[in-house]
Amino acid sequence: MRILLTGCDGQVGCEISRKAPGYGFDVIATDIGNLDITDIDAIRRLQGKHQAEIFINAAAYTAVDKAESEQQLAHDVNALGAKNLATVARECNLPILHISTDYIFSGNASTPYKDDSEPDPQGVYGVTKLAGERLVAQSNARHLTLRTSWVFGIDGQNFVKTMLRLGSEKDEVSVVADQFGSPTYAGHIATALLRLTEQYQQQGDLPWGNYNFCDNDTTTWHLFATEIMRMGQAQGLLTKLPVVHPIRTEDYPTPATRPLYSVLDCSLFEQTFPDIGISSWESGLREMIGVLAGEEK
Repeated sequence: MRILLTGCDGQVGCEISRKAPGYGFDVIATDIGNLDITDIDAIRRLQGKHQAEIFINAAAYTAVDKAESEQQLAHDVNALGAKNLATVARECNLPILHISTDYIFSGNASTPYKDDSEPDPQGVYGVTKLAGERLVAQSNARHLTLRTSWVFGIDGQNFVKTMLRLGSEKDEVSVVADQFGSPTYAGHIATALLRLTEQYQQQGDLPWGNYNFCDNDTTTWHLFATEIMRMGQAQGLLTKLPVVHPIRTEDYPTPATRPLYSVLDCSLFEQTFPDIGISSWESGLREMIGVLAGEEK
């Protein structure tokens, strides 16, 4: 099975590239340097050359705050680019696997968002990702979108790396404690996408549609940071254990509105794909910090 992968340099894309050979898959790895997904003819030319058998779109404009002032660029990548990929896949009678986000919801709920909960994005990033979801669905009936949240991984910049850096520099850090969600390890998302690809290869079909997919257990950024520091010290990445102070969202203003509650109900995915299932964010964090600690030795 040959995969056309976009966003190969991102957190999830790097994991897909790393794990795919273990499934016997070939990856046509692309990022902005060798494929502009806002140019549909460029996608057609690349596909004509490589003849992929499935598309996985891990490309996205994810700078949540910058999106407020770069609305057109965010739309071009997250909406138009996703549509172009889905369209070319359909033209070739191929499916597309796509990644979306908890930011399509308002973040004002008090119970987990279901797969069919009403979207209500509060910022440009969420608006453009929701547009991408809808355009993918309209452009290719054989699509499967995973909505995920609070992604962290070995590659690229993310909250875990930021906390480890601050923990090595400071004795005290302050982290928002009134936003609730589920951290999700990029390696777990990549594994799910590759397992879905494997199931498609074996069966020639999948239960298409949109699915919430994130790691188990709800937490806050403050509690997540506390666990990052604890594991970091245990693995030797931190020489001391910084004090992590809880603060309110209003104490840390940002250009884009952050969802106060973005917990996703992933039961539909678990029921539909019981062999893939859902992992815990703690296991993902443990794996990531173990890798980072190994790299430092």
